[in-house]
Amino acid sequence: MAATTKSVPDKTGRKGLLGRKVGMTQIFDADGVVVPVTVIEAGPCPVVLVRSADRDGYAAVQLGFKDKPRRLASKSVRGQVAKLDSRRSKRQAEAGVVAVAKANCEPQRFVRELRGVYEGAEVGQVLTVELFDGVDFVDVTGTTKGRGTAGVMKRHGFKGQRASHGVKKVHRHQGGTSMNTSPARVFKGKRMAGRYGNEQSTMRNVKLVRIDKDNNLLLVRGAVPGPNGSYVVVRQTNKIKRVGVAAPTGKKKAGAK
Repeated sequence: MAATTKSVPDKTGRKGLLGRKVGMTQIFDADGVVVPVTVIEAGPCPVVLVRSADRDGYAAVQLGFKDKPRRLASKSVRGQVAKLDSRRSKRQAEAGVVAVAKANCEPQRFVRELRGVYEGAEVGQVLTVELFDGVDFVDVTGTTKGRGTAGVMKRHGFKGQRASHGVKKVHRHQGGTSMNTSPARVFKGKRMAGRYGNEQSTMRNVKLVRIDKDNNLLLVRGAVPGPNGSYVVVRQTNKIKRVGVAAPTGKKKAGAK
């Protein structure tokens, strides 16, 4: 008997925008307390493509950020946002193939997809920071600063070896890797020297302090990954703290003191 696969419906998409990290500063709240914030230039983001489960197998919305000069964009990239009169498109039109709707905007420098079902999303629609009205906490995803090849003290925070007379010129080495004849190999994931940074990181449940609609700016509390000028994805968080629910307590094993 052939196994049947159960299709999982897509969840409702979270509000999200693409943006650029401007830098850090500090502001004062209503009580006069200094709050460190990161300034993010978010949007305006045109909706480049809307994917559906019927046509693409999954639901998502594709957003763009920052216009790219057409002279720097390839023909395939220009064809993603505008209709091009090519021979291929003419053949498809003659065959009765319905062309996908285009946003009719400039090519975008930063394009990302947000998974989920977005009711009312249309190709060509422009999203701004007004989307986050009423949102208190967000998730910020970016690429961390690349620091190249680093040792274990800088990469993992090891304390190094002793600075005594018996240790010669290996004070910053990691030491033994705790392997012997058995298993005669080093397990995967062992913390060693290597590339540090330049990887995707997400700051979860960051407080959205202020929205500047006139300048398309979001002020979030604390730091976010990446250097100044790097691209980030800001989404409404799905990590909500439940108020009034006691934390689970672990049960002691029988005979434990």
